Amino acid sequence: MIAIIDYGMGNIRSVEQALTCIGAKYTVTDNEKKIMESHGVILPGVGAFPKAMDALKEKNLVSVLQESGKSGKPLLGICLGMQLLFAESDEIKNSMGLGLLPGVIRKLKVPYKIPHMGWNQLKKTREIPLWNEVEDNSFVYYVHSYYADCPSDLVCGSSEYGIEIPGFVAKGNILGLQFHPEKSGEIGIQMLRNFKGVVEVWKSSQRSI
Repeated sequence: MIAIIDYGMGNIRSVEQALTCIGAKYTVTDNEKKIMESHGVILPGVGAFPKAMDALKEKNLVSVLQESGKSGKPLLGICLGMQLLFAESDEIKNSMGLGLLPGVIRKLKVPYKIPHMGWNQLKKTREIPLWNEVEDNSFVYYVHSYYADCPSDLVCGSSEYGIEIPGFVAKGNILGLQFHPEKSGEIGIQMLRNFKGVVEVWKSSQRSI
């Protein structure tokens, strides 16, 4: 079972539709027990970083997400959800994130239109299971004004938009997609299918303990 975190700032319906498309079992929840009992977590998000962190705090979800991440359970952040995985952000004001990934979320300062919105190519920089059956330089769909300034060894895929934007990051079981897989056609669906596979592998490993 995959827990989709409901904290009032996610495009949950489109994520639900994508998971239904791939036959994944999921629950939409803000319940700590259900999150801890899940075999994988998806943290969606649309909006501003400080408001999102405040929403997570109000629902007492910060510690359960941190515990889930540290447990080895697959945790996938999408768009703002990916940004929340990092240590901090300078959006509006300096705000602390979940601290599951090292790095700072910064404003895009490029000679192009902001937000970075639309299709862009995702260049593979590191091979991990979410890339399975996904071609290098596939087009994915972005909507964002901030990006992750993070160590290069976290980056599994990047897109060019005046600077190299980390579009796909990972550190062990902690995964993040700056683009919207649920809006990226078959490419995004395949990446979610691959995440489902990662969750199933982790679930099987827990049964054997």
